[in-house]
Order: sequence, then structure tokens, then C-alpha cells
Amino acid sequence: RYRGLTLVLTFLCYTSYHLSRKPISIVKSQLHPNCSALGPNPRNDSNSSTWCSWAPFDGDNYKELFGALDNAFLVAYAIGMFISGIFGERLPLRYYLSGGMVLSGLFTALFGLGYFWDIHVLWYFIVMQVCNGLVQTTGWPSVVACVGNWFGKGKRGLIMGIWNSHTSVGNILGSLIAGAWVSSAWGLSFVVPGIIIAVMGIICFFFLVEYPEDVGCSPPLHHVMTTNEKDPEAVTSNEGPLSISGQSSTDRSDSPKEPAEEPEAISFLGALRIPGVVEFSLCLLFAKLVSYTFLYWLPLYIVNVAHFGAKEAGDLSTLFDVGGILGGIFAGLISDYTGGRATTCCVMLVVAAPMLFLYNHVGQNGIGTSIAMLIVCGALVNGPYALITTAVSADLGTHESLKGNAKALSTVTAIIDGTGSIGAALGPLLAGLISPTGWNNVFYMLIAADVLACLLLARVVVKEVRGWCGYMARKRGYVR
Repeated sequence: RYRGLTLVLTFLCYTSYHLSRKPISIVKSQLHPNCSALGPNPRNDSNSSTWCSWAPFDGDNYKELFGALDNAFLVAYAIGMFISGIFGERLPLRYYLSGGMVLSGLFTALFGLGYFWDIHVLWYFIVMQVCNGLVQTTGWPSVVACVGNWFGKGKRGLIMGIWNSHTSVGNILGSLIAGAWVSSAWGLSFVVPGIIIAVMGIICFFFLVEYPEDVGCSPPLHHVMTTNEKDPEAVTSNEGPLSISGQSSTDRSDSPKEPAEEPEAISFLGALRIPGVVEFSLCLLFAKLVSYTFLYWLPLYIVNVAHFGAKEAGDLSTLFDVGGILGGIFAGLISDYTGGRATTCCVMLVVAAPMLFLYNHVGQNGIGTSIAMLIVCGALVNGPYALITTAVSADLGTHESLKGNAKALSTVTAIIDGTGSIGAALGPLLAGLISPTGWNNVFYMLIAADVLACLLLARVVVKEVRGWCGYMARKRGYVR
């Protein structure tokens, strides 16, 4: 019961995080629309081509300013993420998460209030983005640590693949909510999501249970292992995360447990020494670069290339996130079955590169083609991103080299996602700088990032393939 509550509550919490990030991508096309399509200038001044734009985004450099807004949020998020994991290991997660959500709601709403207060100063919007980026770093390490506290390894890839759909669900809901007001009063596109995430923060404060021990439940296997448990079969038991029957008798003694010494939180350098952390972190940098470029620029790309309205482009862009839900579940399921997290990521990244090329060149040839290719691209781009940020992060944060110390989970998650957030900051910034030269160049940049992400996992993939070969040889009796 409590496992289900934790899954649902953390799902809704991080859905609201992404819900509050999405409006900026929807509102961009309204801050600098095609004024000539709206008819003659009612003010009869000389600025006939940009009379309906919102200053300071009414100039020819509006794409660069949009890139600055995105970068302000994402750079602050990337920097704050490396610090957030350290705080997340040392503060009560319930207070940390709920406080961050309330503050995020405040800064999201303040951005939208710039519309009602008639603010036209670029620095106001940049400051709001920086503050929001910093407080949103409280989310990911906290929710992954909470889920990791309740679930062992087993079918973690599938469970967290389904759970990780909160990212895409949040993007979809954020697009729909922002689209409802983008053409009439775009400020509400930020105020309403800000209220939603703040309310979810209050709900989280009252109902989130951080550890199974807090309600008398048995912790998952990786939390109760001791240094004397050397049996590798115990670590890779097929009992699955929803079963407690695989725990040893020493873990479930009927006698009262003696108070054990609390393990110390792992250091930043100690987390980097965990095998696989560096490789997956660098891979996520480029994978997240592609995903966040789509997140922030896809609606504007659809407006410019397919000539849709702001609301229609926002609605169509949600199909990329629908594909992301399917891709995350598929990646988790396959990686659980094969045991190859890195290989699953690499295969999807390899296939994603040509699909991005095809979408840019033939994706707008009819609404049916556009829908199908958006879903496929979303699945291939977001599948590896979802797998690394959830199941891989949880696996590495509870690696056997830690000898049962679960205090590394939040720090490892923050390192991996923080490194990925550097790519998330670079992607929209590069898109803003490259897009004036043509959208083809933007897609070439995304394809190159996909290839680099795949290459960075080469060493881990080789290790997984060797493990499979050794297993098959032992199974056939060639190796004793």
C-alpha cells in the first residue's frame, strides 16, 4: 500500500515540476507572433510588423532572447543540481521536496504576472528563470531517492520506465494548460501551473513517506545488505521489487533490532568512483541536449515550418511526449529482460539519428506523417534519457560496491542528472544561435549529439556484451 502511495505521489509531484516548465515553449510564439497575419496595425505607428509582439521580444534578435531565457533556467538548474543532491542526502526529503515545489510555484507565477503588471524588462524574466531553475533542482534527486528507498532492483527498469512517464505527462498537461490561455492572456499560462505545483507541494508535505522503516515496513534488499552478504545471487534475485520473500532470515528477525550505526552520506568524489557513473553521466549530457531542444523549440519549429497557430503547434508537440512515454516503458522492459541498460540506450540512440533526419525533411508532408514521426522520434529520443535518469541512476546509487549504504542514491542521481542538465542548457542555447541559419543545421546538431551519446557508452556496452557471451558459454558447458 505504501509503495503504491509513494509511486503515485512522487509521480504527481514530478509531473507538476514538468508541467510548470513547459509553458515557456508554448508562449514563445505568442511573444513574437506574425503580426501581419492579424491585419493592419490598430495603433497606426511605423512599427507595423511587430506591433503585436511583447517587448523586449519584438526585435529581430528575438530567437537569441528566447535562447537566453531557456539558458538562464537550464544553467541555473545544471549548477544547482550538483549541490542539490548533497543537500538531499542530509535533509528530510519531505521538507526539501515540498519546500522546493512551493517556491517553484511562486517563481513560475511571478513570470506570468509580468503580463498583468505590463513588465517589458528582459532582466525581470531572466531573474525569474534563474530562481526557478535553482529551486526546481529539489525535485529529481528527491523523488528518485524516495522511489529507490521503497523498491529493490528486480523489475526496476519496467517499474521506473512506467513511473518516469511523469516527465511526458507533465509536458503534455503543461502544453494543454498553457495553450488554453496563450492567445488570450499568456500570463495565465504560467500562473495556473504555478498554483498547481505549489498545491502539490503542500500535499507532498502531508502525505509523503520517505522510508519504509518510518511505517514499520521492511526495506528493499539493497538497504539491508551487510558486508558479510557475499552471495551474488542475493543481489540479483528474481523475486522482484514487490516481493520481500527473498530477504535473508537475518534481515527479518522477530527479535528487536539493535540500533545500527547510521552510514555516512557519500562524498561527491566517492560517487564519481562508482563504476559507470561517469559514462552514463556524459551520455546523458548529449541525450538530454536533444530532448530539451525539442522541449523548448519544437512548438516554434512547427509554427515556422508547418505554419500552424500557436495553440495548434503546442497541441501537436505533445505527441513527442506521447512517444516519450512509450519509449521509456519499452526501454525499461527491454533492459530488464536483457540486463543491458547501456546496450538498450545505444540501440535506441543509433536508430534515433536517421529518424531525426527524416522528420526534418519529410515530417511535415501531411498531418498523418507528422504525427507518426513525432511519436517515433519521441520514443527513440526520450527512451534512453528516461532509462538513464531512473533505473540506471537507482542501480548505480545502490551499487554493490557501496555495501548496502543507500546514502549515495540522491548524490549519484544529482551527478547524473546535473551533468545531463549541462546538455539541457546547451541544446536550447545552440538551437537559438543556429536556427537563424536554417532549421536543417539545428537537426544536424541534434544528430551529432545522438551519435556522441552512443559512443560514450561504448565501454559499458562492450562489458555487457562480454558478460552475455560468458553467460552463454557457461550455460552451454564450455566454461566451468
